Amino acid sequence: MNLIGNLIWLIFGGFISAMAYVFGGFILCITIIGIPFGLQCFKLATFILWPFGSKIVYTNSSGGCLQTIGNLIWIFTGGLVAAISHLVFGFLLCITIIGIPFGRKHFQLIELSLMPFGKTVVAA
Repeated sequence: MNLIGNLIWLIFGGFISAMAYVFGGFILCITIIGIPFGLQCFKLATFILWPFGSKIVYTNSSGGCLQTIGNLIWIFTGGLVAAISHLVFGFLLCITIIGIPFGRKHFQLIELSLMPFGKTVVAA
């Protein structure tokens, strides 16, 4: 069932969204300061490519205040806009019964797109 959900997700916008995050990640990795943020874009792209059968978990890395600072910079430089767009798409998809599973994935993407530092994507 995960394969069917992922294929439908890719056909109806998931592939384009993932490629946008990959492009943004490459652009951010051009500068040394942007590399950590580019890596977070790649993390978002992997979850967007295969959201069914994946889940977001907190890591036990000792990032401490650097994770908090990274998340704050991320929020103010586009993370909030990305989270709001996933919220809007989640609500729009939940209008129909068929769209509910896809809307739920957009709601999971809110958590990752708002504060990606300190989280990782694993197979469920």
